[in-house]
Amino acid sequence: MHTRPLSAALVLLLAACSAAPEPEPTPPPAPAAAQREPDELAETDPLLSEAGLAHATIAEAFVSAATPEDNVDSPAAWRGPDGRTWVIATAKEGKAGLIVYDGDSGERLRGVGGTGDGEGEFLRPNGIAVAGDRLLVVERDNRRVQVLALPGFETLASFGRDQLRRPYGVWVRAPGADTLDVLVTDAYMAGEDEHGDEIVPPLAELDRRVQRYRVRFGDGGATVEHLGHFGAVSAADAIRIPESLWGDEVHDRLLIAEEDIRVGTALREYTLDGQSRGRTHGLGLFRAQAEGIALWACPDGSGYWLATDQFKDRSLFHVFDRRSLEHLGAFAGETTANTDGVWLHQAGTGRFPKGVFYAVHDDMALAAFDWRDIAAALGLREDCG
Repeated sequence: MHTRPLSAALVLLLAACSAAPEPEPTPPPAPAAAQREPDELAETDPLLSEAGLAHATIAEAFVSAATPEDNVDSPAAWRGPDGRTWVIATAKEGKAGLIVYDGDSGERLRGVGGTGDGEGEFLRPNGIAVAGDRLLVVERDNRRVQVLALPGFETLASFGRDQLRRPYGVWVRAPGADTLDVLVTDAYMAGEDEHGDEIVPPLAELDRRVQRYRVRFGDGGATVEHLGHFGAVSAADAIRIPESLWGDEVHDRLLIAEEDIRVGTALREYTLDGQSRGRTHGLGLFRAQAEGIALWACPDGSGYWLATDQFKDRSLFHVFDRRSLEHLGAFAGETTANTDGVWLHQAGTGRFPKGVFYAVHDDMALAAFDWRDIAAALGLREDCG
C-alpha cells in the first residue's frame, strides 16, 4: 500500500467488515501485452453493419488524433476552477498511464505518470472516475486504486491490494464533502483452458465480483475502510465477467455490465448495498458486448441511462429510461468503434452548453457527441428544465 504525506502522515487503514475470510491475493499477472482479456471470447468480431439493429447515426463533434500505442480504455471529465474541461483517459500501454485531453476540442494536452508501482505510476490502468477535485484510477496489474488530487495529480491514497485480484471498473459517490464510497469490479479468473482462454470461476466463487470501500479525507491525510464485497451466485444473477458499472442514488440502483457472451451479455441490476434485484436488462438487445455505462440525471428522478454495445466497426449506444429502464432507442457515430469506457459530462462546457457524451474510439482516441445532437436524434430532453 503506497502513501504520500500531506500536512501530516497519510494513514491508510483497511478494515474488512465482511465475516468471510479474504482469499490469499494472487501474484501480479504477466505483462499486459502477453495477455488476452477475459471478455475477448468471440470467434469473429461482431459488426453493427450485420446486426440489423435500428439506430440513429450522429456525427461526432470531434474524434481526437489517434495514438494506438497508448491502448486507451476509459475517460472521465473534470471541470477546473477556470471553467476549462479536461477529459482524463486511462492508457493501458504506452509511456504515460493517463492522457489529458481538452474537453472541447479533443486536443491532447499531456500525459501523466509512468509505468511502475510507485505513487503516480500505473500498471494497466482501466477504470477511472472523478469525484469533485479527486481522481480515482483502477490499476489491474497493480491490483489497487489510486486517488489523485486535481489539477496537480498528486497521489493522496492507494488501496485495495489486500482484496483486489484483477480489478477493472469503478463507480464513486460522495455521501459527504470529505467522504467517498467506492465500488470496484474484480474480474478474477480460475486459470486457463487448453486453448489459453481464461476460465470463469464456478458460481459459488463469484461472490466477490464487487469490492466496497469508504475513503475519508482530513487534515491528517486519508483513511480507507474496506466495507466488504458482493456478487450473486445464482445462475440467473451472477456476474461472470464484470467491468463497467454505474450507480443511481435516487433509485438505489446499480447497473453492472455482464460481458460474458456465452451466457448473454446485458446489464445486471443490484441495489447500492450489493443485493441482486433479480433483474437483467437488455438481454438479447446487446448483440456484441455490454460495456461502458453512463447516467443523465435530473433532480426529480427522471433521466436516461446510456450503455455501450461494443461492435468492432461502429459502437452502438443504447438509451434507457432512468426510472423504468424501458429501451428508448440507440445511436452510433460515424466513426466511433470498439468502445470500452464512456463518460457523460452533463454540465455545460464552452462548446457543449447542454453537456457532452465522451466515448473511447477503438483503443486509440477520444470521441465526443454533443448532447443536443443525441437529444434531437432520439427525441430526448436537452436539459432538466
